[in-house]
Amino acid sequence: MSNLPPKEFMPKHIGIIMDGNGRWARERGLPRTEGHVQGAKVFKQIMDYGHDIGLEAMTFYAFSTENWKRPKDEIKALMQIFHEYLTEADETKYEREKRGFYLRVIGDVSGLPLTLQLLAKSACLAMNNKDAMVVNMALNYGGRQEIVHAVQQIAEKVKKGELDPKDISEDDISAGMYTAGLPDPDLIIRPSGELRLSNFLTWQSAYSEFWFDDIAWPDFTPDDLDRAIMDYAKRDRRFGGLSEQDH
Repeated sequence: MSNLPPKEFMPKHIGIIMDGNGRWARERGLPRTEGHVQGAKVFKQIMDYGHDIGLEAMTFYAFSTENWKRPKDEIKALMQIFHEYLTEADETKYEREKRGFYLRVIGDVSGLPLTLQLLAKSACLAMNNKDAMVVNMALNYGGRQEIVHAVQQIAEKVKKGELDPKDISEDDISAGMYTAGLPDPDLIIRPSGELRLSNFLTWQSAYSEFWFDDIAWPDFTPDDLDRAIMDYAKRDRRFGGLSEQDH
C-alpha cells in the first residue's frame, strides 16, 4: 500500500470483471464450484482492501444476464454463494456503515430468485455518508440491458410530458444507469487473460482505462490491485483531447 501513487493520481472508481474461477478449478482438478467459492473469498478481500486504500467506489461483475446459459448445477451453486454472502451482508450492514462503506446490488434484480431479491433489498442501506465507499455487486447485470432500462425511464418521462425528446441528453441516460450518482469507472480490471468487456459497464466505460492480466481471479491479491493502480497512474488520460506532448 505504501507504493501507491498520491491521491490525485489514484482512480476513484474501479470496475472488476471477476473472471477465471472455472479455469482455476480445472487446473487443480477441482469442480468449477470450488473456483467460485474461492473467488467469493477474494471478492471480500479485495473489497476490504479497496476501502483501506480510500477508493470511492468499486463495481464487481458477479453474474451477467448471459450467465444463465451455464449448466444448471453451476448456476445453483452460484446462487447459493450469493445467498450466503448477502445473508452475511444483511447481518453486518450497520457495522459496515460504521466502517464507512455501503453495498449496492445492481442489475435486473427482478430476474433473480425471490429469496435473493429480498436479501438484495435488505442488505443495502440508504447512503447517509457521502464520504463512504460504495461497493456495487453486479448480479443479473448486462450493460446493454442497463441502457435499455435507462431508455425506458426516459420514455416514461416523455410519455408523461415531463421531458421533450429533443432535450434528451447524455446526462439523462447517465441518470438512468444503476451506477447513477457515482463517477464513471476510471479503471476496469479483468484477470484471466481474456481481452474483452463482456457487456460490463458498457455506457460508463467510454473513457475508462483497462488493465488485463493472465492471473485467475481466485489467485488475485491486493498486490495485484496495487500493480493495476500503479500502471493506471502512469497513463495519460486524454478524454478525447490532446496529451501534454501534443500541445
